[in-house]
Amino acid sequence: MHSKMLTAPIGPTLARLAAPNVLAMFVTLATSMAEAFYVGQLGTVSLAGLALAFPMMMLSMMISGGSMGGAISGAIAQRLGAEDRYGAEFIALHALILSVLLSIVFSVVFLSFGSDFYAGLGGSGDALRQALAYSDVFFVGCVTMWVSMSLNGIIRATGDMQVAALSMVMGSLVQIVVAGLFVFGVGPFPALGIAGAAVGSITGFACSGAFQIWFLSRKSTVLRLRFRGIAIRPALFADILKVGALASISPLSSVATVIAITGMVARYGDDVLAGYGIGARLEFLMIPLIFGIGSASITMVGAHFGAGHFRRGLRIGWVSAFSAAALSGLVGTVLAAFPSLWADLFTDVEAVRAACRSYLQIVGPFYAFFGLGLCLYFASQGARKMLWPVIGALGRLLVIVAGGLFLQAQTGTIAADFFVLISVAMAIYGIVTAAAIRLGAWTVGISMKQAKLDI
Repeated sequence: MHSKMLTAPIGPTLARLAAPNVLAMFVTLATSMAEAFYVGQLGTVSLAGLALAFPMMMLSMMISGGSMGGAISGAIAQRLGAEDRYGAEFIALHALILSVLLSIVFSVVFLSFGSDFYAGLGGSGDALRQALAYSDVFFVGCVTMWVSMSLNGIIRATGDMQVAALSMVMGSLVQIVVAGLFVFGVGPFPALGIAGAAVGSITGFACSGAFQIWFLSRKSTVLRLRFRGIAIRPALFADILKVGALASISPLSSVATVIAITGMVARYGDDVLAGYGIGARLEFLMIPLIFGIGSASITMVGAHFGAGHFRRGLRIGWVSAFSAAALSGLVGTVLAAFPSLWADLFTDVEAVRAACRSYLQIVGPFYAFFGLGLCLYFASQGARKMLWPVIGALGRLLVIVAGGLFLQAQTGTIAADFFVLISVAMAIYGIVTAAAIRLGAWTVGISMKQAKLDI
C-alpha cells in the first residue's frame, strides 16, 4: 500500500483515500445535526445549554481524533513508509494505552470543574443546568471516544480508509438511534432529555471502538494490534505526545476562540446565544469534513517523509489544502447565500434564527481560509512539523481576544460586529499557516540532498 503511494498520481490517490473519509464525515455531520434537532425540540433553554457544552465535547473530539489521532497516524505512516512494520505495531499499542490515560484526565477535569467552565462562558440558571446534564454524562463515558479515535488513527495510517470510514459511519448511525430513544423516552427507554444525547454519543463511540479493535487484532494485513510480546516503553509515550501535545494547541485555541466569542455574545440574551451556537456549530462540523481530506494527507505525507520523498510530500500537502479550501468555501458560501437552510433546521424561534442567519451571512465565505489552514495543520502532522500551523491558530485567537476587547469597549456594538471579527481572524489563520509552509516550515532541518528523487 505505502510503496504504491510513493509513485501513484497524487490527485487520484488523494481522492481515493479521502473519499471514504469525506463520506463518513458527512454522516458525522448529519449525526450532529440530528443531535441538535433532538435537543431543539426540548426548547430554547436546552439549545442554549447545548451551545455551552458543545465546544467542550468538540474539544475532546478534536484532541483525541485530530491532534493525538493525527500524531498517531503520522508516526505510524512514517514507520510503514520506511518499511518498519514492527515499529508501527509498537507505536499502535502505546497509542491505545495513551488514549485511555488521557481520557481519564479529561473525565476528571470536566467532571470536577465543568460547572466553572460553563459559568465562565456566561451560562447561568436553567441553561447552565442543561449544559451540565449533557456534559456530566458525556465525560463519564468519554473513554469510548478516545479509544475509538485512537484506533481510527491507527487504521488510517495503514491506508485502509474504507474500514476507518465504515467504523465511523457505524458509530454515527448507532448514535442517532440511541440518542433519539433516550432524549424522548421511546418505549421502555427513559426520557433523559439533553442527557440522552450524550448517552447516544458514548454508545456510538463504544460500538465503533469494538469494531476497530476486532479489525486490527484479527483482520488487518498491514499492521496488527498486538497485546502481547511488546514491551511498554515510557519514552514512546513521550514521542507521541511531543507531536500530539503541540498539535493540541490548535484545537485548544479554536475552542478558546469560540469560548471568547460565546462569552461576549452571551450578554445579548439566550436567543442570540442560541443562534450564535447554531451558527458556530457549523465551524465545528466543518472540521470533520476538512479532516476527511486532511486525514488522507496525513497518511500520504507521512509515508513520503518516512521514505525520504520530501518534495513530493510537500506537493501532496498543497493539493490537499486547496481541495479542502474549495470544499469548505463552497459550503460556507452556499449557506451565506441561503442561511435559512441551516438556521431553520434547529429551531422555530425567529429571534434565534435571525442571529444564526446574521452569523452565516457574514462568516460563511471565509470558511475557505479556515479550510486552507486546517488542512495544512493536518498535513503537517504527517510531516511531524507542527510549529507554524499552531502559531497560525494562536494568531487567530489573538485577533479574536484583542478585537473582542476593543468591541466591548465601544458603545452601540451589536452581535454582528463580533461576527465580522470572526471572519477576519479566519482569514489570518489561513494566510499565516500557508505562508509559513510556503517559506519552508516543513523542510527546516532537512537537507534536500537527503531527499530521494521524486517520481
